[in-house]
Amino acid sequence: MHNLGFALDGAWRVLLAGLLLGAGLPVLFALGIRSLAWGAGEASVDATGVTPGTRRPLGTFVGYLLFAVVIAGVLLGLTFIVATGFGNKLSFEHIYPTIVPK
Repeated sequence: MHNLGFALDGAWRVLLAGLLLGAGLPVLFALGIRSLAWGAGEASVDATGVTPGTRRPLGTFVGYLLFAVVIAGVLLGLTFIVATGFGNKLSFEHIYPTIVPK
């Protein structure tokens, strides 16, 4: 019975990591694109021509912040892959991740 508990414990951790990294980063990227579009404002077209919409700096800031989170996640994933390839591990003992020997 303990083996089933261990299997289920590992399965939910894999599911959570897959949701966060597999679907979470693309969702954050899509929200960043949407935020940039909202920050640019909505242009209107009439007989006199195209008038740009009112810009929203908060939308632009949030969009770039979401892109920074996505880039940090990708770089952290690449760092993990490279560190384990060289026989090291990624440690989160401090505020920032460090590469330490196994």
